[in-house]
Formats: sequence, structure tokens, C-alpha cells
Amino acid sequence: MKLTKTLVACSVLAASTGLSSIAVAESPLTGNIGFTSNYIWRGATQGSDESAISGGIDYAHKSGFYVGTWVSSLGGGSQYEQDLYAGYGFDAGPVGLDVGYIQYMYPVGNANLDFSEAYINASWKMLSFGAALTVDTDAGGQDDDMYLYVGADFEIAKDLNLGLVYGDYDYDNPATEDYSHIQVSLSKDDFTFALDKNDKNDTGAGEDDIRFVVSYSKSFDLL
Repeated sequence: MKLTKTLVACSVLAASTGLSSIAVAESPLTGNIGFTSNYIWRGATQGSDESAISGGIDYAHKSGFYVGTWVSSLGGGSQYEQDLYAGYGFDAGPVGLDVGYIQYMYPVGNANLDFSEAYINASWKMLSFGAALTVDTDAGGQDDDMYLYVGADFEIAKDLNLGLVYGDYDYDNPATEDYSHIQVSLSKDDFTFALDKNDKNDTGAGEDDIRFVVSYSKSFDLL
């Protein structure tokens, strides 16, 4: 997920960036729009290293339940991604928890790429961690892919935050390569500058190259 979504209290996922809990939004209905020089998700480019524009709408009830949708362009403009998600955010003592379900859809084109995940995320002080499990896929792979991450977010100057993320993707299909990735980011207000690196085996396409990404995202009340 991606530029401005997933609604968990872990802003450290930056460049899949701009994550914030709509459970604490001032308005129950909010919108967001964003732009990134390279759509990076879990350490891998999603649009052939091309820029992307995105936007979404979220509704959050004061009880902690939320629903939303998010759309992003992909490389070349011949395809786009649309996500639908719902979940529940709450506090368990000092730990913030978020559990939910998300469906990733790719409506244009003939490839069956849609898949869904169940996720849980947690935050404690400057730390965040979580897991996502594939529960259904049309992508020709198998269910039960698992993604795990841990991150930290530090304010190093007034309103300037340093984010660190380590993630690991374990695919259920043995024919699909597992990989890990890291991200280091600097964020201020709606602007993020990030460095991403994964350890995929490079087949000449530069998948494991270091990537520097600039992103901007803006959230606003609709009510």
C-alpha cells in the first residue's frame, strides 16, 4: 500500500507514505491526494520507476471503525490500482492497534492481478510493527504470502522526522523470490524524501538498485 493509505499509526512506512490513523481524524470524512516520483511499495517499484499520482477518500467513525478507497496511476498510464479497505483502530494500554482487510484491484487490462490481505499493525512510542497475510489472490500465485515489518520514527528537528523501516516478504509459492528491504526517509509536513533498497536477485532490470524518491501528499476534511 501505498502513497497515502492504510490508516495505521505508523508513519514510518513512508514512500508507501503518508500513513496516518483516520481513527483520530478531526473530520469523519476525509480526502487525500499525493504525487510521487516513483511508486515504491514494500521496497519494490510498482510502476516501472515512473511517477504516479494518487488520491483517496476515508470515513472514520469515532468508535474506531473505518472504511476507505484509494486509487493510484501506474507506469505508462495504461493501468491503475484501486484499493478498498476496512478496519478497526484502538488502544490496548500504551499500544495502538489496527486490524483490517484490504483488497488490491487492477481494473484495466487482461491480467488477473487482484489480491486481498488481512493485516494487523501496532505502534508504541516511536516504534511500529505489523504483518499482512494474503488471503485471496487472482495473480496465479498461492495464498498465505506473509509480509512483516518493523519501523521507527524520530523527530530530529522541529517537525522534521527521520523514519526507518525494515520489511520482509515471504511468498507461499516457492517459484516466487522472497526478499527483504529497507527504507530511510526524511519527512516534514506533507513532503517526504526517501531512500529504498531491496535484496532481490538482479536479473539485469535493476530491481535491487538503490532508489531515491520524492513524495508529496495532502489530506483534507470533506465534512
